[in-house]
Amino acid sequence: MATIDRQTPTLALAHALAAAGRGLPVFPLSATKLPALRSPHRGEQSPAHCRGECGLPGHGVHDATTDPAAVRALFAAAPRATGYGIACGRAPHRLIGIDLDVDPAYGSDAAGALRQLALQHLFTIPPTVTVLTPSGGRHLWLTGPADATVPNSAGRLAPGIDIRGTGGYLVGPGSVTAHGRYRLAPGTAHLAPAPAPRALLRLLTRPRRPATATRGAAPTPDRRGEGLIQFVLAAHEGQRNTRLFWAACRAYEHGFGDTLADALTAAAVRTGLPEHEARAAIASAARLTSRRGGEETNGAA
Repeated sequence: MATIDRQTPTLALAHALAAAGRGLPVFPLSATKLPALRSPHRGEQSPAHCRGECGLPGHGVHDATTDPAAVRALFAAAPRATGYGIACGRAPHRLIGIDLDVDPAYGSDAAGALRQLALQHLFTIPPTVTVLTPSGGRHLWLTGPADATVPNSAGRLAPGIDIRGTGGYLVGPGSVTAHGRYRLAPGTAHLAPAPAPRALLRLLTRPRRPATATRGAAPTPDRRGEGLIQFVLAAHEGQRNTRLFWAACRAYEHGFGDTLADALTAAAVRTGLPEHEARAAIASAARLTSRRGGEETNGAA
């Protein structure tokens, strides 16, 4: 486990500035891997869905920038930041993160599942930037074309494979978290993020067929999703994980789990559930509903 000391924020800023210099939009993270700056809208009874339009920092991935002065200002406002996030889907690189988890619960390793997908769909993962995570997993950095919007997903491609696309972020190498340090894999530091193979892009961007409804059309994410988010927000200690899992199952069963995953995660974090636990619960819901009705029927950072 990496040591967090007084030098850690200084090193985090240095790593973030280096990434920004390579055209990667960055913002400060805490040791929990969550944005280090609190939302300026906290405490509001009806928080606006602001993505930084208010002009204040504290909007998570929407704060991400490549401007060195702006990066310094963000870290100055977050003196306890121990790492930095890199916004995915943003120009010029339009980064796509392939997060390969290590978890015995999956029953097989995510790297092996990715190799199987590559064989099945006839693509090869090119040599690219690879970041080693404290848990033993890996983040593969790929890039996408300007006309491709890659959604975030958890377990959609295969168990243990999470995707960070537009609106998502990756923990940058050099970041220190409560569980350890993120670092570049040997032999990849000199590489640039490689273009995602076309066959893989098709898997990442293909539309999901809506779930078959037994009583009329399936509800839209805007209408039903808001109710699920409020259900999660109403959770008390001892029921947060259960409520989140139930809500995520309902979202995947109705075909908009991917769309709602980040919002459900944010809602769960607001109730006090750690982000990694929230994402694990949502990934479990994705796997469960996929086994029930097939991946294409149910849908799935």
